[in-house]
Amino acid sequence: MNAKETQTTASSQSKMLRGSAWMTAGSIFSRVLGAIYIIPWWAWLGSAALAANGLFTKGYQIYGVFIIISTAGIPSAVAKQIAHYNAMNEYATSIRLWWHGMIATSILGVISAAILWFAAPLLAAGDSRMIPVFHSLAWAILVIPMLSIMRGYFQGVSDMAPSAISQLVEQFVRVIYMLASVYFIMKMGNGDYILAVTHSTFAAFIGALAGILMLVAIFIRRWPRIRAQMAHSANQIDVSVNQLLMDIARQAIPFIIMDSAINWYYIIDQYTYKPMWGHLFNWSVNHMNDLYALYAGNANKLIMIVVSLASAMGITVIPLLSAAVTRHEMHDVSRQMTNAIQLFSIVMIPASLGMMAIAQPLYVVFYGYDGTGIRMLEVSCILAVALGLYTVLAALLQGVFRNRLAIMLMLVGIVVKVVLQYPLSALFGAYGPMLASLAGLGVNSILMLRKLWQYYHFKVFQTSRRVAGMLFFGSLMFAVVRIAMWLMNYFIPAVSKPGAVAELIVALILGGGVYGYLVLKTHLADMILGGRVAGIRRILRMQ
Repeated sequence: MNAKETQTTASSQSKMLRGSAWMTAGSIFSRVLGAIYIIPWWAWLGSAALAANGLFTKGYQIYGVFIIISTAGIPSAVAKQIAHYNAMNEYATSIRLWWHGMIATSILGVISAAILWFAAPLLAAGDSRMIPVFHSLAWAILVIPMLSIMRGYFQGVSDMAPSAISQLVEQFVRVIYMLASVYFIMKMGNGDYILAVTHSTFAAFIGALAGILMLVAIFIRRWPRIRAQMAHSANQIDVSVNQLLMDIARQAIPFIIMDSAINWYYIIDQYTYKPMWGHLFNWSVNHMNDLYALYAGNANKLIMIVVSLASAMGITVIPLLSAAVTRHEMHDVSRQMTNAIQLFSIVMIPASLGMMAIAQPLYVVFYGYDGTGIRMLEVSCILAVALGLYTVLAALLQGVFRNRLAIMLMLVGIVVKVVLQYPLSALFGAYGPMLASLAGLGVNSILMLRKLWQYYHFKVFQTSRRVAGMLFFGSLMFAVVRIAMWLMNYFIPAVSKPGAVAELIVALILGGGVYGYLVLKTHLADMILGGRVAGIRRILRMQ
């Protein structure tokens, strides 16, 4: 490897780590904030909390698909194409592409919002309570496409800080509006929980407006630098507006399909659990609704905190891979894939196993004690690894322009999910849909890993050894934390919030200390995160 290739590799790895750090921080804080609000929200809704969370969850599953359709995958596609043109020194073309993408998504936002509004009675599937929820979410669809396309520009130039900051602002404003409205309705108003849920979902519109204002301010501040880049653009290619839009559409359609895959797994559950469970078991409608809310709402909200880590890495790696492919630097492509998979593993494995270890106190803090809900959270923590791995691997395939292959493999997983949904529910009851999703995503991931190794020869044996080490260290951490909580339960049972908080504090310190010590002592962290980790070890005197 010559000096130029070495410099390029180091630069791409540095950008991946820095971008992942920004997006991970933004995603984690955003998700944590989006989970913490549950504590007062749940308390103020009182006995209606579980029913309210069921409505909220059903609304957001459909809303998620509409958001992906209304943005048409354009933000990720634009980020990918911007990286492609910038690698060619065609900065002026990048700006034109971004601007026309903004116009296209705005139009799609209006159309999608109108469809959701008028289709609300049909989507409610006989539950009239869902209609005002869908109507409130239609407002958010009007503005979120603009927010997404602005984030797409900054991601395309590998500047992840604005996206991360806007996520925090969006979530903070959303949560403030949500909690304020629920408090006034439930504590000072008429106590109508459907109205409270409607305002909770309308908060997405308020938060999106705040995020847009933040990004506009950042864009204005950076406009002089953007103009300077445009002034030095090569301008060697002449791409028409129609060609730009066709490029966006060609890249966007696969993103629609791939980005909506996780939503479809949950939507399959949303529209099949009642007829399926009703046929298999003698359960009441209310009981089925409660069980659905426990795993699709309660557990899912918590595991998405760790799944957001994978989403952050996926967003970071797509433009980097696209730029490397454009420059025909296939060695760099292989290294980035290896780095992405290993970076995902060193973060996601301990996060998921750690959450599984503390499932009981964590669930009690947010929702109160519920044995079924706790067990569903434990199963969901395993599902989180599959969701996260699928997200990263799909991003790798899309980053190297293997869109058709990514779609085909994703559809195989969906088919596996549908085929196993009924028999696994018959065998495992309410846990069946989660296990069917785990099987589908597992098949997805195995097939994607095989194709990535076949085409790009990422370091599969090195990655396997390191992942095995992380699994071993994560299992040790899990065992230590579980033993510590078992001992603590004799003195402070985690069936009430004070006891659960005490266990959480001890478990987080102990678990983080055990895993951190092991990956630092064995230098596994250095191998994946780079030489800067050595500084941490020197501070801790672990040489």
